[in-house]
Amino acid sequence: MIGYINTKKYRFLILCELLKKCLRGLFVSLFKIRGFCKIIAIGRNVTILGKKKDLIVDSRVKIEDGVFLQTVSQNGIHLGNNVTICQGAQIRPSGFYGGNLGCGLQIGDNSSIGANSYIGCSGKIVIGNYVMIGPHCTMIAENHNFSKTDIPMQKQGVVNKGIKIKDDVWIGANVTILDGVTIETGCVLAAGAVVTKSTEPNGIYAGVPARRIKERV
Repeated sequence: MIGYINTKKYRFLILCELLKKCLRGLFVSLFKIRGFCKIIAIGRNVTILGKKKDLIVDSRVKIEDGVFLQTVSQNGIHLGNNVTICQGAQIRPSGFYGGNLGCGLQIGDNSSIGANSYIGCSGKIVIGNYVMIGPHCTMIAENHNFSKTDIPMQKQGVVNKGIKIKDDVWIGANVTILDGVTIETGCVLAAGAVVTKSTEPNGIYAGVPARRIKERV
């Protein structure tokens, strides 16, 4: 038997939930996080770890339920205008238990990070304007050295080249982007792609490893 949703009731419930997030964002802005008056909505169980001065927020920023955002880094975290961090996303520039201090993250205007995505910005990650990042995406701006077989890889250090994503990019669900990659303007990365090399503008990339399959027309 098929159950039908009362669309009016559904819209009312969504509106109530959005109102709760906006009120919670107002509370955080006024009482808990000095200088965050431009966050318009913040969800439940949001964790912001690190110094408040290292989180720079422009305007109309939305942070959904369960987001983990660590500001401990060389350059901090900068969220541009109208940025959305969706439910369960994690932004981690530095390790919890020592190691190198990571570089951090910069997100341009009108961009979003999808639900349950992981942004490992130990090397600097720069995301441009109008970038759509789907759910369960992973960006790792770090590589472990492993050339010596007589020393544990854990003790051989890391290399951080960073990741750059330019404007007007669509990143599908479950995409992985590795260190040293630049995603050029206008690209589409198909769901499940593993991007190991930089792209060309306006290309559509798919596969493991990702390859250009055609051009946007």
